[in-house]
Amino acid sequence: MGIKLDPENPGTYIVSYAKRHPVTRVPVVLRRKAIKTKSEARRVFNLLIVEVSDRLKELNSPKWKIMIQQFVEAGPERGLTPKTVENYRLGLEAHTIHEWGDRRTDTIRTEEIRALILDHLSHRSPNQQKNVLKFIRAVFNYAAETGAVTRNPTPQMKFRVGDKIKGVLTEKQIEILLNKSKELECEWYPHWAMAIYTGMRNGELYALTWDKVNLEDRKILVDCSWNNTDGFKSTKSGDDRIVEIAPPLISVMGELKLKNSDSNFVLPRLDKWDKGEQARELRMFLMGLGLPRIRFHDLRASWATVMLAKGVEPIKVMIMGGWKEMKTMMIYMRKAGVEIRSITDDLRLHNPSREAAKVFQIGARSEL
Repeated sequence: MGIKLDPENPGTYIVSYAKRHPVTRVPVVLRRKAIKTKSEARRVFNLLIVEVSDRLKELNSPKWKIMIQQFVEAGPERGLTPKTVENYRLGLEAHTIHEWGDRRTDTIRTEEIRALILDHLSHRSPNQQKNVLKFIRAVFNYAAETGAVTRNPTPQMKFRVGDKIKGVLTEKQIEILLNKSKELECEWYPHWAMAIYTGMRNGELYALTWDKVNLEDRKILVDCSWNNTDGFKSTKSGDDRIVEIAPPLISVMGELKLKNSDSNFVLPRLDKWDKGEQARELRMFLMGLGLPRIRFHDLRASWATVMLAKGVEPIKVMIMGGWKEMKTMMIYMRKAGVEIRSITDDLRLHNPSREAAKVFQIGARSEL
């Protein structure tokens, strides 16, 4: 290795350089031929040293786009569901590839990550900025575990993420929705009724089978969910739970059982439901009724706020709805006004029924 005359081409030089990877011990070898002068050969040799060093660094710390690909491929081994992996991939490719795609992972600095979030994503919501930062941090965690970087450069950042619920229906609006959809024999009526009366998620409703239902005891076992990427899987929290069947829902479910006796699924399979169009269908129907256009998932929030407004204990709503953190439940409690109910009952600072004082016009003083 080095500089030597080429025996096959007299008067020219062969220049080569090799170095082993410090971890894998696999050598990286580069060679150049047909170098005409000794001085040129020395210059080429120095260039090969630099190029081999760069290639070794790239083997140890690949380009960012390759690092993302490796992270995605390793997702299942790290306990991530296909749906989660896909969300990470889409977010990372949409917001980081343009900036860092061809950069070596270990050259991306903390200040660059902060600038990407604050500047390039300034037009995005705080929640989306927070998610992109989470995606970046996950890839760097993986890079650190595999030795591609010595530390995770992702900065700690705070976001003013609001806890506003995007939309809920009031009890009166729910009554209008269910009565009108039943009257018009809308095919979505049982799906909306089940969502509103149980607080179950869309995927949980899609996966619900009759063997999980006990109409006599008014109980539903929720232990399975579904999405179009993962298929059938456990619930979002990973825990099973029992949902109580409200009295008006018994007749709805009884009718479903009679009409779909040949199906093991509780709710009828709809083509648009299979395609994930449940939110659009609900918004269109609500628009026709002049009601707020909420998402299908917001029927769950509507259930929670109505239950809380009726005085049901928050912990019971939390358990039946499958929420694991009280801070999430606090959002619904604020929406329902549970925290402030009755606090002004004894606030009596004056007598509002007292007769208002009369105002007399005082004339000008008479001159002496």
